[in-house]
Amino acid sequence: MNDIEYRFLSIRKSIPKNINILAVSKKQEISSIKKLYKIGHRDFGESYVQEMIQKYQKLPKDIRWHMIGKIQSNKLKYIIPFIHLIHSVQKIEHIQIINKIALKHNRIINCLLQINIGNVTNKYGITNKEAYDILEDDNYRNMKNVKIIGIMGMGTLHGSIQQIRHEFDGLNKIYYECKNKYRHNVLSMGMSKDYPIAIEYGSTIIRLGTVIFGNRK
Repeated sequence: MNDIEYRFLSIRKSIPKNINILAVSKKQEISSIKKLYKIGHRDFGESYVQEMIQKYQKLPKDIRWHMIGKIQSNKLKYIIPFIHLIHSVQKIEHIQIINKIALKHNRIINCLLQINIGNVTNKYGITNKEAYDILEDDNYRNMKNVKIIGIMGMGTLHGSIQQIRHEFDGLNKIYYECKNKYRHNVLSMGMSKDYPIAIEYGSTIIRLGTVIFGNRK
């Protein structure tokens, strides 16, 4: 068993079975992805469209690709034919474009709204009010080829444990409001340094890169 397999399986055994692991494979070699694929893992996250396309073309087609990076509207057309889940929606304009392209491909694209849980100006994401505005938008409610199924957020990178707990607790509260009102079922939060805390606060998807693949060379 190689190091990547060992680290992944160790984490998998240590967390509840209902928690999905998204292996963040951005800037990782094809060979590293294949190691996880070989042991049955299928969910991989990328931040850059061109890199995702190259990997999609070279790897098995039953892999579920997740877009976790900032959305570039003019590049959405390249990933809509195969994307599994888009984690980083922040504008109604994104949703309109996704819906229009998905219609051409006869697909329904699942998305998450990215929430700025700390309301920090240098972090990506929208406020909970902006999220509710999107969910209540008549244009979105009439769309047939895009579906918001949950929310995503990132804890402060170098925040204290107390701060991260506060942020994840806040995101959890937003999630349950959305779950009750809009039937959301995905809460994507928690990365390599804070995923155990995210699980405590109800995360359903944890996004793990370094803790599985090791430090990038």
